[in-house]
Amino acid sequence: MNRQDLVQLIRERKSYLCIGLDTDIQKIPKHLLSHADPIFAFNKAIIDATKDLCVSYKINTAFYECQGIRGWESLQRTVEYIPDDIFTIADAKRGDIGNTSTYYAKTFFETYGFDSVTVAPYMGRDSVEPFLAFPGKWAIVLGLTSNEGSKDFQQTKIGERFLYEQVMQTTASWGSADNTMFVVGATQSAAVADIRKLLPDHFFLVPGVGAQGGSLKEISEKGLNKDVGLLVNASRAVIYAGNGEDFADDARKAAQAYQREMSQYLV
Repeated sequence: MNRQDLVQLIRERKSYLCIGLDTDIQKIPKHLLSHADPIFAFNKAIIDATKDLCVSYKINTAFYECQGIRGWESLQRTVEYIPDDIFTIADAKRGDIGNTSTYYAKTFFETYGFDSVTVAPYMGRDSVEPFLAFPGKWAIVLGLTSNEGSKDFQQTKIGERFLYEQVMQTTASWGSADNTMFVVGATQSAAVADIRKLLPDHFFLVPGVGAQGGSLKEISEKGLNKDVGLLVNASRAVIYAGNGEDFADDARKAAQAYQREMSQYLV
């Protein structure tokens, strides 16, 4: 999906909601465990209930990889079931030497058909550029993350600037605002305005709203740009909003609440 199509979808739905299908088999409703593929049965119900309210689904591959071949099959079924007009994210946090990164990119862009993949930039330019070589696909680079450990390296000062600022500005020069996004955690809202000044045109993928306590209002006020420029992710707060027979209805209500709030910020 290219930038123009993504922006148009956001405007049409008055939503920049990304729903994280971080599906933990230990947390899905018990009645689904009798299905041949419980993870896909859960994901299918969530997608059916929310696909008109969000613009993106993010699949954290760790929840699937740990299940072995069955998990990869659940992942593939899920990606294939997501409507073609919705932006898909493989939250895989890959990043390795150039030829290895090329095959990681092929895995998620060609084999599984994702629109984007999250990338760890620690190894530098030749580990990121292979993900930027696929037309219509996106690299979503880890910038300033929402976890406590972000203080260990990302928030270290190098001269007058933070390491995460150096990483994001340098990485942005390898691609463009049409194929590169950045992860900016919602719990880092104090830094979002400065990051937006640094990268006025890029999209930010923003995890940490909901269960982690990030403020949608703050992130929106500080992070929106002329093309919206945000994909705000909610995972547990939506997909585990309920755990009974009507869990999908509860997920829809949670997604509706996010969409309604987002619509107020889009003018």
